[in-house]
Amino acid sequence: MATKRSNQSEDDVLLQEKQKIKLKKPNRYKVILINDDFTPQEFVIWVLANVFRKTMEESRHIMWTAHTTGTAVCGVYPLDIARTKVEEVHKLADEAGHPLQCQLAKEEEEG
Repeated sequence: MATKRSNQSEDDVLLQEKQKIKLKKPNRYKVILINDDFTPQEFVIWVLANVFRKTMEESRHIMWTAHTTGTAVCGVYPLDIARTKVEEVHKLADEAGHPLQCQLAKEEEEG
């Protein structure tokens, strides 16, 4: 099949107009620990250290924040990771017989 050519030599380069593509960062979600009057503080600290990979100092701080204010942010993650963290916390709490709960909240966008 023959192609129609305009007055271009073999060495001509066709330039395409650059399109500016603005990539949007994926939404991020806070995993929020909810205080209860029954789950031992030591268990909460252990969960924070093991599920969220917090240091003992960070874990104690997050636990104490939840204890005194009712809630505390454990971390901020993409949706799939945040859901997995919540499921893991609930599974560990159920296995240990504790009512510990956490939930997701969409992080507010900057700017």
